[in-house]
Amino acid sequence: MEKDNNKGGMMSVIAALGANVLVAISKFVGFAVSGSAAMLNESIHSIVDCGNEILLLVGNKQAEAKQTDQHPFGQARAKYFYSMVVAMMLFFAGGALGIMEATEKLFHPEHSVENTWLVMGILVFGLIVESISLRVAFKEINELNKDNLPLYRFLRESRHSEILIIFTEDTCAVVGLLIALTGTLLSHFTGNPFYDALSGVLIGVLLCLAALLLAREFYSLLIGESVTKKDLARINEAFNRNDISKLINIKTIHLSPTDILVTAKVDIKDECEVQSPEIVNDIERTIRAAFPSYKIYIYIETDNYQEDYDSAHPTC
Repeated sequence: MEKDNNKGGMMSVIAALGANVLVAISKFVGFAVSGSAAMLNESIHSIVDCGNEILLLVGNKQAEAKQTDQHPFGQARAKYFYSMVVAMMLFFAGGALGIMEATEKLFHPEHSVENTWLVMGILVFGLIVESISLRVAFKEINELNKDNLPLYRFLRESRHSEILIIFTEDTCAVVGLLIALTGTLLSHFTGNPFYDALSGVLIGVLLCLAALLLAREFYSLLIGESVTKKDLARINEAFNRNDISKLINIKTIHLSPTDILVTAKVDIKDECEVQSPEIVNDIERTIRAAFPSYKIYIYIETDNYQEDYDSAHPTC
């Protein structure tokens, strides 16, 4: 699944940062005048999200660092490291802290919600802003999703960690605001602040679940994921040549959303072995031409295929 460029997903990060700054300010004002547990949880959520977007921008900048002797493939995978840090912040600072604060309100006999109409106005404002940010995320997903995959499959297969984070954050923000709005309305019409505190707990649980799902995805990316099946088929096609007797082995790994390492071992026909350098160079040009937006490191080794090759070369 081909991506446009190394900036893919970053516009949604900038949009989300601007949205969260505006929403965080309004939420803290709402908490100050209402004492709402749900509003406090949403305020914490927005502050954490602001920090997350800043970390993603730092990670994107770090990923652009040039190659060095210590980092011969550059530091493109820094994006995945910072994405993992963001997932942990979402869990501990956004989810766990929010649950603790809301739980204290849940069992606090003096807990009350004041100025509920102002609170609801602020929540509606936040809902509008976060929906706009989510729309930007959807727009970037559509631009990156060249194969028109279903949304869930695209998010699972995409190597762009930023777009996954922003989509998850914005979705949780919209759902969280709806939960907070429901809790505030119930507390207002029943006179029971329990619903406000309960909505705060639910928002915290939502963030914790989202953080755990993100951490699972980023762990896989950080360890190293291969290219998608469709991309691998396109790479294999470059070895489908009359002068290649056998593609013995091929391995790929994403160093970043648009940085790939490809290693292969091929058996060149005996009558063509004298042309091995030209054949290898031509294969490399074909692979790079198939992925013009990628930065690809290619290492191809020639060898003689044996029937028991896999067992004879367990490390290959």
